[in-house]
Amino acid sequence: MAEEIDFETYLSISKNKFEIFLFDNKNLKSLYKNELKLESSIIDLEKLSKFLDDNIFKIEKFAGKFIENIFLIIENDENFQVNICIKKKNYDKLINKKTLENTLTEVKDLFKEAYQDQIIMHMIVNNYLINGKNYNSYIDNLQSDNLCLEVNFLCISKNMAINLNKILEKYQIKIKQYLNARYIKNFTKVENIKIPEMAYMLKNGYNNNEVILVPKSTENKGFFEKFFQLFS
Repeated sequence: MAEEIDFETYLSISKNKFEIFLFDNKNLKSLYKNELKLESSIIDLEKLSKFLDDNIFKIEKFAGKFIENIFLIIENDENFQVNICIKKKNYDKLINKKTLENTLTEVKDLFKEAYQDQIIMHMIVNNYLINGKNYNSYIDNLQSDNLCLEVNFLCISKNMAINLNKILEKYQIKIKQYLNARYIKNFTKVENIKIPEMAYMLKNGYNNNEVILVPKSTENKGFFEKFFQLFS
């Protein structure tokens, strides 16, 4: 192509359908899309491999470069979710970004300790209880002796992740992030937009209550480099 594109590749899988997209980040549209409808009671990994055989080379030829990473959108009856509530004493009396970061880091660590066979796809704050009042979004600098959070975790099993990674290793592609298809579809119904566009928006902070998890950096940016839209 004459002009190099800024793109991402999304692979959406379920027991009924596989879809793959080459997504233009700048113009927020799919440059390439293909799908395969299925009739199966499980996600058929053998058919998934064949589907990738039929599409990866076409996408790489279109983009003019190799695909190194892919965002995997999965709808699976075995996907796990759980709500965890945590209540913390707030000795500073003022609930601010640091208080919230520390509490969320603790609840994330509690989840990882309790569910070692799961990988977090999405971490979403469903409710803030402050001074006996429920809030559906964070409000900065409220005074309270306690902070109580209800956090929803959407997950994929490590076994499934290992199997999917093995398939994509054949093409020297790494899964950059796992995304929950049902979570994404709930937003597409409201906004009336396509799956890859909504996936792109969500992983970049569209849901103000979703915690964007990033690795700790060497520049000491902290665990939450991007902490909700509120702090971006």
